[in-house]
Amino acid sequence: MEFQDVVRRRRMVRRYDAGRPIPPEVVERIVDNGLRAPSAGFSQGWGFLVLDRPADLERFRTAVRPADNPDRWFAANVEAPLLIVALSNKDAYLDRYAQTDKGFTDRSDAWWPAPYWDIDTGFASLLMLLTAVDAGLGACFFGLPADRVEAFRAEFGVPSHFAPIGAISVGYSDEPPRDLRDRRRPKTDVVHRGHWQQPAQ
Repeated sequence: MEFQDVVRRRRMVRRYDAGRPIPPEVVERIVDNGLRAPSAGFSQGWGFLVLDRPADLERFRTAVRPADNPDRWFAANVEAPLLIVALSNKDAYLDRYAQTDKGFTDRSDAWWPAPYWDIDTGFASLLMLLTAVDAGLGACFFGLPADRVEAFRAEFGVPSHFAPIGAISVGYSDEPPRDLRDRRRPKTDVVHRGHWQQPAQ
C-alpha cells in the first residue's frame, strides 16, 4: 500500500472484532515501527505498555474507570484485542540536554518552547497508528481520565517519571466505512503561506 493510501485511510476506529486476535508478528511490527520515530537529541524519552491478553485489558479498563460518568470515557469501555499505552519521560530529555554537547547543565525545562517529551511520544504513536492501518487494522488514539492516572500506574507498576499521554487501541474494525471528507477543515483555513493572513490555494 502506498503511503498516501495509508494516510487517506487513517481514521479513528472505536469498534473492533474483539474475538479476533492480531498475529504476534503484526504486533511486533507496529511496536518496532513506532520506535523508529524522531526524538529531540535522540533522547527517545518514551515507554510503551503493550496489553494483548484479555485479563490485562480488563485490568486496564477497571484501573482507568472513573466513578462518575464512566460511559463517557472510551478508555473505560474499550474492547480491542490490543492496547498500547504511550508514556513520555521528561527526565530523559533534561538528562540528555544536560550533557556536554547540549550544555543545559541545570536541567531546567524553562527554555523548552514545547514539551518535546510528549511530542516525540506522539510521533512514535502516530507511526504505530499508520503501521496498524497499513496492516489492514483499525486503530484509535485516546486519552486516560486524569484522576485515574495514579490508579493506572499502581495497577501496572509504571514508574512515576513516566507520564501516560494516551493509549492506542488496535484491532480488526467492526465499523462500516465512513466518509469524513465533509467534516475535514478546508486547507485554506489551516495552511498559510508566507504570512498568516495569506491562505494556501
